[in-house]
Amino acid sequence: MTNLRFTSALAALALSGTLLAAPSAHAADKISIIVGGMEKQIYLPPVLCERLGFFKEQGLDVELINSRAGVEAENELLAGAVQGVVGFYDHTVDLQAKGKSIVSIVQFSAAPGEVEMLSAKDGSIKTPADLKGKTLGVTGLGSSTDFLTQYIVTRAGLKPGEFTLLPVGAGNTFIAAIKQDQIQAGMTTEPTVGQLLKTGAATVMVDLRTPDSTKAALGGPYPAASFYVQSTWLETHKDEAQKLANALVETLHWIHDHSAEEIADKMPKDYYVGDRALYVKGLTDGKAMFTADGRMPADGPETVLKVLSSFSRNLKGKTVDLSKTFTTTYVDAARTAAK
Repeated sequence: MTNLRFTSALAALALSGTLLAAPSAHAADKISIIVGGMEKQIYLPPVLCERLGFFKEQGLDVELINSRAGVEAENELLAGAVQGVVGFYDHTVDLQAKGKSIVSIVQFSAAPGEVEMLSAKDGSIKTPADLKGKTLGVTGLGSSTDFLTQYIVTRAGLKPGEFTLLPVGAGNTFIAAIKQDQIQAGMTTEPTVGQLLKTGAATVMVDLRTPDSTKAALGGPYPAASFYVQSTWLETHKDEAQKLANALVETLHWIHDHSAEEIADKMPKDYYVGDRALYVKGLTDGKAMFTADGRMPADGPETVLKVLSSFSRNLKGKTVDLSKTFTTTYVDAARTAAK
């Protein structure tokens, strides 16, 4: 058990007011899902789903666990510590090239919701080509921000070794890295983007918050935030997978039918980082990234494979079967049930 999971377990016990073990049958029914940063707006669907009570309506006992980056969540899944991950779809492609079988069963977004932010300290940088010799912030090495950053700079003509990637996390640690000039640019998401823009500490270099801006930057839709599981788990837990899909698709419908203000009202207040208006603005600007039905966007997997293949050594000489990286079976059944 990692320190994060141990802390989560203690918190749960404290809330229950007892240290007595729960019945084994109940423990076996619990589904643990790790999220690559629950406070990030790109990953709000599972938190919103829990707060709307949709998991419970499906008879599910779901535990959401926070992590700092998608690569950490991925490692927890592969170790068998959790049953599912809320992270970027591109991990399913990357892991297949490494001989692992991971499948996305609900696609939350058709755009990364990420932004390459440029520090205001260096006025000489105008385009990604100017990042030669600079240090670029990512949430973690091997994370989706790592993948996207490498694509953006290599597409601009830079070669490996001409830039440095530094894992700085998100939120306050990312902001501190920008302000202290540890990084000259970096990729992050809302609400961190809004905080940096408000203070003038950074500006937008590459915007991946909407499907249209993503298509312009990456050449097509880039399916990002998703719910994925190990194929071996899915084969023996189809009923649980369907119930999870039902709850999450219902949440996506709810997001589609409600305003950013209404969505913000349902989220934990500490996610606002002390500025609710800024949180709502970020959500308003990026709400279009979310799918309305949980389905994989057409040509999305192909864009992801193209992006990763442009720089990833893991994919060199490998054949990836994209049909095995996602399934629409469960979201389609959820839509049918809803109708």
